[in-house]
Amino acid sequence: MGVSDSPFDIEALQASWQAFDAMAHLRPIGNDVEYQRMLVLMNSLLEVVGDDEEHTMAGLLDLVGDFVWRFEHAHHAIEPVAPKDALRFLMDARNLRQEDLASVVAQGNLSAILAGKRKISAALAGKLGRFFGVSPALFIPA
Repeated sequence: MGVSDSPFDIEALQASWQAFDAMAHLRPIGNDVEYQRMLVLMNSLLEVVGDDEEHTMAGLLDLVGDFVWRFEHAHHAIEPVAPKDALRFLMDARNLRQEDLASVVAQGNLSAILAGKRKISAALAGKLGRFFGVSPALFIPA
């Protein structure tokens, strides 16, 4: 298919792109300044789009989010943490004692998990995920 056979009106696309590009300057992120700018754009889009996947700007939010994710993954990656350490962090952050999780896991089992003597089962990971409002994957070793 040649350019003349293209289903796209390239001239109209070019005019629209120039206007859009002047506002958004949408590009893959190359440095921290561009990253901060893209975060502002992403947060602005999130305020408008929310979780409405049918919103007219949902595709733009997906694209901007992908640029942000790629930059963060390449430049600000967080090393995986051991499941017991993630559990300890969540407990500490919420000022919870072992007894506070009694409805989720027996205190003896929890002590063994936090001491590194027992692993977190998939079933328990699901319960902990629901309890803390996080992904159960956080409690499964990478």
